[in-house]
Amino acid sequence: MQLTYPAYPYVPGRTPRHPEGQFDAIRATARQGASPAELAATPAWAAGLAYLEDGFYWEAHEVLEPIWLALPRGSREREMVQALIQLANACLKREMGRPRAVLRLCRIVAGHLDHLGQGPVMGQPLEDLRDAIHALENQIRRDSPDRH
Repeated sequence: MQLTYPAYPYVPGRTPRHPEGQFDAIRATARQGASPAELAATPAWAAGLAYLEDGFYWEAHEVLEPIWLALPRGSREREMVQALIQLANACLKREMGRPRAVLRLCRIVAGHLDHLGQGPVMGQPLEDLRDAIHALENQIRRDSPDRH
């Protein structure tokens, strides 16, 4: 399945929402009962990471959610996906001009990452995510010092 991008990133209050069902085919690749390794090889996982990297934050959340739901409760992999979803949400809140929400979500993501400890999870280096959170927090503090 080749990854396609929507014409624009959805930002609530700024851009129109995508048509209902636009991401259903990608989401359906995250099957219940699949192992973490199988889920990490799905188009949903690849799309979620690509969307997050390329500024399609709402879309990343949309396609990562079924992976999170398919992973075993209490697993490192599920917590990792939760951290990625919250990171996407923090980035979306930045686009929406909500600095306090960004900082709150960054703290949540940092908590997940602290709980995960060291080493990659689902092929993702945790240190890269820590760096992303610190960069986002620093940007918010620099750009809106009086709004948080």
